[in-house]
Amino acid sequence: MFKRRYRKKVFEYQEANPTIELSYYKHEINQGKGAALHTGIRQAKGDLLIIQDADLEYDPNEFNLLLRPILDGFADVVYGSRFMGGKPHRILFFWHSIGNKVLTSFSNALTNLNLTDMETCYKMWKSEIIKSVQLKENRFGFEPEVTAKISRIPNIRIYEVGISYYGRTYAEGKKINWKDGFRAIYCILKYNIWSR
Repeated sequence: MFKRRYRKKVFEYQEANPTIELSYYKHEINQGKGAALHTGIRQAKGDLLIIQDADLEYDPNEFNLLLRPILDGFADVVYGSRFMGGKPHRILFFWHSIGNKVLTSFSNALTNLNLTDMETCYKMWKSEIIKSVQLKENRFGFEPEVTAKISRIPNIRIYEVGISYYGRTYAEGKKINWKDGFRAIYCILKYNIWSR
């Protein structure tokens, strides 16, 4: 129901704005978040690429926050952090925030980055950079995989900016659980140590 509602909005927007070039791609069978992102990255045509989940936990009005360090000539990649800055942040699950901090710290230790939010949805790249990365993870392992692989690009300039977060509860459709945390640990090890 949730996905149908947003799919309908895409078609309504497309119909109301016929002069705007808009492409819509769909997997007939759900292959996971990572697989959807692989398709989107492959099909994207612009100079910059950002991930936007349909659930609107992240505010599309804040794209410009991520865009600014790239336009100013400082960054090649920008992560939107839910844990820095003075933007609104819905208070939800204690153990999710602890889990995120553990995963981000573990990833940082192996990538030698100092991110505050590796698991964030909001990542903006120059398109040629993300298109050059060979990605494999079809589910929630996408974040640790892409972070590991991006961190190894010579002279890559990674920035982070504070963003808002309007998180959902499980009753509102949140899907991530403890199994995804274990998969993230596996992916951090795999893409930083075992599959370099």
